[in-house]
Amino acid sequence: MPRSNARQRGRPRSFNDNASTTIIQSLDKALALLRIVAGSSGLSLTEIAEAAGQPPSSAYRVLITLQKHGMVEFDEDMQLWHVGVESFRIGSAFLRRTSILDQSRSVMQEIMMSTGETANLAIADRGEIVFVSQVETHEPIRAFFRPGTRGPIHASGIGKAMLAYMPGQQVDKLVPDEELAGFTPNTITSRKALLGELETIRGCGWAVDDEERNTGMRCIAAPIFNAFGEAVAGISVSGPSVRVTPDRDAVFGERVRQAAAEITRAIGGTPPELNP
Repeated sequence: MPRSNARQRGRPRSFNDNASTTIIQSLDKALALLRIVAGSSGLSLTEIAEAAGQPPSSAYRVLITLQKHGMVEFDEDMQLWHVGVESFRIGSAFLRRTSILDQSRSVMQEIMMSTGETANLAIADRGEIVFVSQVETHEPIRAFFRPGTRGPIHASGIGKAMLAYMPGQQVDKLVPDEELAGFTPNTITSRKALLGELETIRGCGWAVDDEERNTGMRCIAAPIFNAFGEAVAGISVSGPSVRVTPDRDAVFGERVRQAAAEITRAIGGTPPELNP
């Protein structure tokens, strides 16, 4: 017998998860309509009704109900409906249960299993990247970056992946010098050459560290974006160059790009190309 103060289940014992019979149609239509309003900068009743595929009278009743709860607002002067502040307040509650670290862990484990190489998560900080999480491969020879380890942003797969999607002014601040520090014969030490590589990265969505920081180690990385379409982190797979060979770059690149997109969605982020 459960104690009276035990947390109750999230659904009834006899619940049968059949979408066709359990969905509340009126609520489903209201949420669809709210999504339409939220995706615009202001719509008339006619525009909303047409987009929702509802009669104007039905759409109006839904809007009035949503307005009562602060989910939408009506501009009397322009006769347009806008998303309301209460929608923002409720939506922002999502951020309280969302963090890149939490949402990345399972994705990193999956990418390690699918590639057989170590998965890494890092953020940028003042011209460097900082590794914040790692899922190690079971291979005896592997990459290892203790959380808190820093690296130069221009000689890192994650660093270059993030730089590629940063505004030019921010790139100028993070990479101000024409001559960049070299660490191996493969390090890109010319700012002009680095900017050219960033264009290539934007074209495919992923970056390569081709033994640019450590001889014998390669890395393939992709950026993670926040709700404003800003590159706030990156995920990568890394390993010895005898295993992470150039002929595997495209396969690994697509895998990390998909992983980054999955994390971006999980934290409520928006890739730049999807920004309004």
